[in-house]
Amino acid sequence: MNFKQLRIAYRSARGLALLSLVTAPLFLTAQAISPFHSTEIHPDRSVTFRYRDAAATKVDLVLEGQAQKLPMEKDAAGVWTATSPVLPPEIYNYTFEADGDLRIDPANPYTTANLVDISNLLTVPGERPQPWEETNVPHGTLHRHTYTSGIVVGLPQNQSRYYVYTPPGYDAKAKKPYPVLYLLHGWSDSEEGWTAVGQADLIFDNLLADGKIKPMVVVMPLAYGDMSFLNSFSVWEDSAAIDRNTDLFGEALLKEILPRVESEYHVSKDRNDRAIAGLSMGGLESVEVGLSHPGEFGWIGGFSSAVHNLDYKRKLAGVEPKTANLHLLWIACGTEDSLIDPNRKLVKFLKSRDMPVTQIETPGFHAWMVWRDNLVHFAPLLFQQR
Repeated sequence: MNFKQLRIAYRSARGLALLSLVTAPLFLTAQAISPFHSTEIHPDRSVTFRYRDAAATKVDLVLEGQAQKLPMEKDAAGVWTATSPVLPPEIYNYTFEADGDLRIDPANPYTTANLVDISNLLTVPGERPQPWEETNVPHGTLHRHTYTSGIVVGLPQNQSRYYVYTPPGYDAKAKKPYPVLYLLHGWSDSEEGWTAVGQADLIFDNLLADGKIKPMVVVMPLAYGDMSFLNSFSVWEDSAAIDRNTDLFGEALLKEILPRVESEYHVSKDRNDRAIAGLSMGGLESVEVGLSHPGEFGWIGGFSSAVHNLDYKRKLAGVEPKTANLHLLWIACGTEDSLIDPNRKLVKFLKSRDMPVTQIETPGFHAWMVWRDNLVHFAPLLFQQR
């Protein structure tokens, strides 16, 4: 699913999500009497999906990672069925599109955490645990913080939030402070996106257990500067609105979140021990805020960054290698993502300024399976030889 398709349900998503949540208990009650298995994972890792709706005249399966919707067939009992191709081990988002309206699966309680729309989650396991799966290793701790923002516009009662991951064995009195990664979500997600769907905390647990990364603190904030930026997906064609959202968030990050984290946790205040990275909207913010504030971050990562309307010459006019003094500038994107060309143009611009860039292109759409993989490969590069 590409960036343009990412919010295919936006026109009715909030209403449909609420309707689905309200009606789900009714479906679940009925299913308690008549058990219904909506997903069946086969030995070859293909999956059969089922949706019960006798009144529908046309139903398609919308499955993350598939370029096209999968048509479903209805049986005499009103159950619609489709079987996917063989799927790589992953966590997949899916919904059903019934007569043009997206519906969640009432038989599956696992859903995304999202501010715009909701979809179901299904884990297709592999022969061995994947880096984003919960395994028998030491686990870090997630801390949820709420604070009053004087910068972010449109928050109820001006209350904003962020999560902090501390690694297993975190020692607030350690001789050496921990390096810190600021990890930003995409448009429509909240501060929960990277943990509830991205499984970032489990990724860090597993990478640490394998000795692949340095112990680090990870901060995952609510990454909007103006909450009205969520009102419509069409905002991504409004350069002024994009700039306003990014500028206000950058200010909130540097003036509110970063000082709070540094007062609450034993983290380094050295820019060489600070990284910033994010996906889609968060990728845009990471690249723009990171490159515009070279004194704050020594490591920058953009995953499928939404840079299609970024005015490089104006917003990144001062970028040059000596001032940036980066240990890593990592720009990644899926090759089937509609943002691949804008990201290639960003890399070309940066190289024209003699900026050292690590360009990563992997198969995939604008989807969590790409971003989890990005994090698995990006995190081990951070804070090495420090």
